[in-house]
Amino acid sequence: MLPIILIVLVLAVAGCLLAMVISAFGKRMIPLDIPLEHLPESLSGFRILLITDIHARRLPGKLLEPLRGRVDAVLLGGDLTQGGNPPERLRDNMRLAASIGPAYAVHGNHDGKADLAVVDAILRESGVRLLLDENVVLRHPGGELLLTGVDFPRTGGKRAYAPLPVREAGTEDLCRIILVHDPLWLEKREELPADLILAGHTHGGQVVPPLLERRHVEAFYREYSAGMYLLPRGTGRSEPPVRLFISRGFGTAHLPLRFRSPAEMHVLTLRRTR
Repeated sequence: MLPIILIVLVLAVAGCLLAMVISAFGKRMIPLDIPLEHLPESLSGFRILLITDIHARRLPGKLLEPLRGRVDAVLLGGDLTQGGNPPERLRDNMRLAASIGPAYAVHGNHDGKADLAVVDAILRESGVRLLLDENVVLRHPGGELLLTGVDFPRTGGKRAYAPLPVREAGTEDLCRIILVHDPLWLEKREELPADLILAGHTHGGQVVPPLLERRHVEAFYREYSAGMYLLPRGTGRSEPPVRLFISRGFGTAHLPLRFRSPAEMHVLTLRRTR
């Protein structure tokens, strides 16, 4: 009887691990509408391809190429690679991303563990605009959006971010999107001068056991794990709330395993709402 029980347990564990590997290498593309009160009606329908936390994975051309010319911007939310990942794979991924539409990226913590000079050179060669605590205007036939890229701090810990760049003259009234790798950036901010914040980093927990959930991480990530959140703009401010969207990301850190937090990319469609 005991050997049979052991065999059953081994098969169960093997089946669970196989399911976790399959989840880690999934290729989900999730469409999502995002209502924004400050979005001009002429920009309603603006589409963003959001990819975060690629790590060592290869982006799937068969899934992304049909989006070529059908999205208005490609936003890459950090951890584009990791230490030990071949530069050629990063180059292939970035060239593919830049071929889909105008592409913009920010650093993640794992990018800093690779050769950052090589990473940045590949981005430039591939046609991806790296945003280092700077603003860029996204131009569209229907109008303009302001995109702000927040650079992941290379020294001083996760909270040692530079101040947000000041809006240039003429962009003060534009609907603003902030792209930041780690949503923990929010924790030390008293005001959020944006309409939409896009982040990754969390992997949605990556491996989320039943009952235990995410008790092994700090309290911030237990509250802000993955999905959409509404945040106040600041104390005493009456404007509509800021929308924060956190992607579970496409790759994995450390082990290629996911449980109850599958890999994902997103096509975000901005909608004007009152």
